[in-house]
Amino acid sequence: MVPIRKMNRALRVILYSCFCVFLLSACSTTRQAGKDVVSEEVPYGPEVIRKQVMDLEDRRQSFVGFALYDPELGQMVVEHNSDKYFVPASNTKLFTFYVSDRMLGDSIPALKYVIKGDSLIFWGTGDPTFAHMDVKNTIAYDFLKNRPEKLYYLEAPFFSTPFAINWGWDDYNYYYQPERSIFPVHGNIVKFSRSNGDSTYTTTPSYYKPNIKTDTAVYSHNNAFRRALRTNDFTFYPKHTKEGYSQEVPFITSPELTVQLLADTLKRPVQLITRPVPQNAQVLYGLPADTVFKRMLQVSDNLLAEQLLVLSSGTLSDTLSVERAIDHGLKTYLADLPDKPVWVDGSGLSTMNMFTPRTIIALLKKLQEERPQEKLFPLLATGGKPGTFRNIYKADVPFVFGKSGTLSHVHNQSGYIITRSGKVLLYSFMNNNFNASASEIRNDMVRIMTEVHEKY
Repeated sequence: MVPIRKMNRALRVILYSCFCVFLLSACSTTRQAGKDVVSEEVPYGPEVIRKQVMDLEDRRQSFVGFALYDPELGQMVVEHNSDKYFVPASNTKLFTFYVSDRMLGDSIPALKYVIKGDSLIFWGTGDPTFAHMDVKNTIAYDFLKNRPEKLYYLEAPFFSTPFAINWGWDDYNYYYQPERSIFPVHGNIVKFSRSNGDSTYTTTPSYYKPNIKTDTAVYSHNNAFRRALRTNDFTFYPKHTKEGYSQEVPFITSPELTVQLLADTLKRPVQLITRPVPQNAQVLYGLPADTVFKRMLQVSDNLLAEQLLVLSSGTLSDTLSVERAIDHGLKTYLADLPDKPVWVDGSGLSTMNMFTPRTIIALLKKLQEERPQEKLFPLLATGGKPGTFRNIYKADVPFVFGKSGTLSHVHNQSGYIITRSGKVLLYSFMNNNFNASASEIRNDMVRIMTEVHEKY
């Protein structure tokens, strides 16, 4: 007969062994750095996505906001800091697009005019496409070029400054920060270019050729052309050019310069006059609004964004103002957003702008509900296609449509993602205050969102 104490001890050993076998069978064993590591298998889903976002925030020592929304369920799938305010950079252009789309008609008003005897008096509406180098539009040009009357330009009231609040003054020489104005000509920039095989550069518009001097000395800046801070005088530094070189430099705008550029471009006299804006003006319409929206959203054109709000304010009164259009949009079309935006410009160049991820999701919902997908998605930056998403999300069938936004220590994406299962999800992925390159942050976002596409 076996003693009871020995039998109980044997039973305890058997039970403990069974428990260990059960525990090991419920876990997966992986090999890492020469050691056995036991880890529980977690299925892909909201918790995995949230952990990836939080790990990104910890690893980059940054501030990350994330929101993923399923319109079929009518609810958020994942949220992380979605109620916190972030600097949006060019994600601001989504709001500019929405408000401008609501305030403008199908076509952009190119200019307004009245005819008095043998005189045609015209003034600007804010249309940025006159003689624009990348947006092909000759409607207003042909109209002014071929009218039989004498041309008189009238500067309409403009209550916005050339630079918005908190724009970088030292960015004045860069293509992405042209001045806002009533009647932009040539996109308010001068383009210098040198084709392969050419020994000299070209200047567009040629009006500025007399304003250029050459400096063959070594220069600390990387720009071949640099404008003086307070004048439209340019210096050319040949040591910084090579074949195929191209650079765009903004110029300082004024009513007097607008008239000179119009006369130079039209090859006919244009005279500046000062008087109140006439009533009962006729409107000359130009490009379809979607043409301008598409260019603004896909390549993130800052001037088009600012001028779209100038154009929008013209539907309220003859006094044009970016701020007036923003204020009207917030009080009418965007009054129901979950968090009131701090919104000061059209392009997102200002670091004073602040939006929450869940507010951007609310805007994306509005766009989705008010525009058919086949008319909305082609306007946005598309994975693998020309625009700001051209080098990311490459696939035979595009699956990401949205808007990026980049400033110093700011890199964001917001838009729509189509999963392999056929779901259309809305997302806003915002990164602020990181000490890394924007390309590193971009790669992190692309990795996470591509996995959402593949597995969700």
